[in-house]
Amino acid sequence: MKFGVVVFPGSNCDRDMHHVIKDVIGCEVRFTWHKETDLSDFTTDDCIILPGGFSYGDYLRTGAIARFSPIMEAVIQFANNGGKVFGVCNGFQILCESHLLPGALLRNESMKYECKNIYLKPQTTKTLLTCKIDEDAVLKIPIAHGDGRYYCNKEMLKSLYDNDQILFKYCDENGEATDEANPNGSIDNIAGICNAQKNVFGMMPHPERASEKALFNTDGKILFESLISKVLEMTVLYSN
Repeated sequence: MKFGVVVFPGSNCDRDMHHVIKDVIGCEVRFTWHKETDLSDFTTDDCIILPGGFSYGDYLRTGAIARFSPIMEAVIQFANNGGKVFGVCNGFQILCESHLLPGALLRNESMKYECKNIYLKPQTTKTLLTCKIDEDAVLKIPIAHGDGRYYCNKEMLKSLYDNDQILFKYCDENGEATDEANPNGSIDNIAGICNAQKNVFGMMPHPERASEKALFNTDGKILFESLISKVLEMTVLYSN
């Protein structure tokens, strides 16, 4: 399985993500510049990652300018063809702006930039990103954002539940999704979602910052391991 990490002007988690994929997980990965328009060296078994940062300085609205980068037309086509796309923090915002994921990310309820460890509870084990996570697990993963409050209307919220598209909710260390455990005011404590086809994933917390023993936290590593193992299983199945 091969990964591409998109680099926008203002990205600041691209190298972190590249390092985890290459040196921690051990997969092939290349940086993909935002002006590229060709992703033909990637197959639908591969994954394009939109990393965190402040693409274009977030001067208009988080993710709003990056959505119009030349690479995004190729990313949208890649996703529409069944390729895997994973957006983290600013990448999640860009996916929503690109309409690859529903809803929007608004200013934190506190009106402050929040940077700290939080707890996550997986809401489904039926996606590539969460299939290897124990349904009772509570993951400690850091956040770092000022515009992380996920919002959608009631009809869309019902659709997310009906289609099993909610990946994670903010919770306390015991796994309870309380108001106090919600760091940004996201509707229903939602921290991450996927599309209805379950090949596009977005989340605000940073799993790449919780994937190494050197950082005293490896809770995020299982997300990458889940994605890789499931894709490899499917590849072997279809090849036989």
